[in-house]
Amino acid sequence: MASETRIQLPVIDISNTTAAVGKEVIDAAIQYGFLYIDTASSCFSKEEIDSTFKMAEEFFASPIEQKKKVEIKEDVSRRFQRVYPQPFNGIFHFVNSHPTRAINFGEFKNSKASQPLPESLVPHEADINHFTTLCQKTCGRLLTLLALGLEIPPDWFSSRHDASKGPSGSTLRYLYYPSRKSPATATFKHGIDVRAGAHSDYGSITLLFQRDGQPGLEILTPSNEWAGVPVRPVGAGSVGSPPVLVNIGDLLSHWTCGLLKSTVHRVVFPVGAARERDRYSVVYFCHPVHETELVPVPSKLVDERRKGACGGVKVQTAQEHLASRLAATYGGLADYRREKGEMKISY
Repeated sequence: MASETRIQLPVIDISNTTAAVGKEVIDAAIQYGFLYIDTASSCFSKEEIDSTFKMAEEFFASPIEQKKKVEIKEDVSRRFQRVYPQPFNGIFHFVNSHPTRAINFGEFKNSKASQPLPESLVPHEADINHFTTLCQKTCGRLLTLLALGLEIPPDWFSSRHDASKGPSGSTLRYLYYPSRKSPATATFKHGIDVRAGAHSDYGSITLLFQRDGQPGLEILTPSNEWAGVPVRPVGAGSVGSPPVLVNIGDLLSHWTCGLLKSTVHRVVFPVGAARERDRYSVVYFCHPVHETELVPVPSKLVDERRKGACGGVKVQTAQEHLASRLAATYGGLADYRREKGEMKISY
């Protein structure tokens, strides 16, 4: 059931990459693990965001035969509440996990999708690639601010997320959550079942784009209570696109010995009129280059924590960390292995 509690997260202008702004970002990452960025200060225009949502809606409205051509072969026992597996090696897949549906896009190579696009998205290949590039640039700016806030070299994180240095687990995802009126949700117990179960994200940082009038995201507070996250927070204004929501992922929390918080979150059916509306969202999961070694972050703030519980932890690569998180989530359902140096997933 949707929580009546609402949390107010900071909205940060990231147009200037200064130490002062970096401290704002770090403070939010430590306290909440979530923050908003003012869309006007990001790399995205309202038109680019609106166009991306239009493409997502067109894809989800396309015939099921088209979707099946790029379908993930999921274990039938997985219910829609389970977290979706992240794609590997630039692969994108359509997930038809009742009632929530998603399509994942891996990294583009030379501005081209690595695998054939579904029919409805073929004309938009350049647009999808462009939006992915904007996501990478925005994440690069945020990673620079995080470094400044931790008082380490500005490019310490961003250089390790440089797509030109090799593949990563970075993923663009379109998500569609049918409304309470949809036949797809008819068998679920409203007020009990949720649209996406409690989970944390695997990577460094996540960008979430949402639409006005389509709420549902909740985060787990330190008091172990669920709190709703407004699509458009108080003071954000009503002009332009809603602020982009950012959250810290498991890898960056691990990398900073838990200093930066990877907060558990979920998506529920909202209360009121919004319950009768479909929800669409666009998400970008940012990961370091696979071969990046997660060596200690050279920050005094992190050093203070390293003397405690996380001291002596074996250094993993980003790829190994992703594999371990996936195995922890899907152990017993999937066999994760290395083959010719590339991550694979089999069922």
